[in-house]
Amino acid sequence: MRIIPSVRSLLFAVVVFSLGMLTLPTPASAQIGISVSIGPPVLPVYEQPPCPGDGYLWTPGYWAYADDYYWVPGTWVLAPEVGFLWTPPWWGWGGGGFLFHAGYWGPHIGFYGGISYGFGYFGVGFEGGRWDNGHFFYNRSVTNVNVTNIHNVYNTTVVHNTTVSRVSYNGGNGGITARPTPEEERAASERHVAPVAAQTQHEEAARNDPQQRASVNHGNPQVAATARPGEFKGAGAVPAREGATEGNRGEAEPRGNEPRPENNAPRPTPNDARDLQPHERPAAPNTGNTKLDKKYQQQQDKLAAQQEKEHQKLAAQQEKDHQNAVKQNANEARRQQMEQQHQQQTQQMEARHAQQQQQMQERQQPRSGGGKPK
Repeated sequence: MRIIPSVRSLLFAVVVFSLGMLTLPTPASAQIGISVSIGPPVLPVYEQPPCPGDGYLWTPGYWAYADDYYWVPGTWVLAPEVGFLWTPPWWGWGGGGFLFHAGYWGPHIGFYGGISYGFGYFGVGFEGGRWDNGHFFYNRSVTNVNVTNIHNVYNTTVVHNTTVSRVSYNGGNGGITARPTPEEERAASERHVAPVAAQTQHEEAARNDPQQRASVNHGNPQVAATARPGEFKGAGAVPAREGATEGNRGEAEPRGNEPRPENNAPRPTPNDARDLQPHERPAAPNTGNTKLDKKYQQQQDKLAAQQEKEHQKLAAQQEKDHQNAVKQNANEARRQQMEQQHQQQTQQMEARHAQQQQQMQERQQPRSGGGKPK
């Protein structure tokens, strides 16, 4: 977003003390933040990083404001309570300015301006997953989940009845015209929990990063999403797609970002065991001897189960390391050291698994001269 000095001087950011300023319906419990005279840029286009582990919920990226709009990357966050869901923050026109409505955790999704953030947040409610008997289940049709590490999944196709746009605010000139549904109004009166510490630290990191400011990135932030809060570097940091310019803030445009990245897209070398794809299973044994084929298949299944167990064990240990780093507010040098160690552990395990598979295939190959394999 480019703002010439004469226009920038007209911007104002004031705390709003009266809900009477609003010209659109606003839930009574909604938290209103600052008011800005110029609306936020359109939503950038980006891919969702893989979910880092069971129990993490997606919190979409959004534009915040501090002397300039800056992009807070979408990220995966552990819910503060079982059964709680995240209602994203949003901007809405009212009282002569654009008002920021803070996000919150609660048992149901509230009103978030009808903004289509993607990845399950398509303007009303949340289609990316659901809680069931104390566990969160992920909808793989709209979220990026590795089933090697996360087994609580289902597939439900989401059909949109309205045109999806990248407009990032409600009301005003060219804004989304959605109003709260009765269900969203009821959700507003429920008990809410403010953003957790990891989220506030994540937003602070975005605010302090010049590359996240709209006046610098022109609507294409260097980091549009992260695998975990605060991880603005490394394989888990996802940039906005080039060509997704900030555009006319009052003009709806096709969103363009798919709910999930394509499975055949090139992926970087995994840093963590959680990012590994399932091993390709060898072809079923076919020696012509049914009894021998059954024996070989059992050997393959046993090795696959053993390697999967090692995957999960290493992924759990690395996830514990990440959580401890967040709790201890580890500095960038410590985080990089941890990531390098994780990458080394992961690559060593994969090399060992590849060698085990190769040795098994060699043992099961028919010998020259008609002899039986071992």
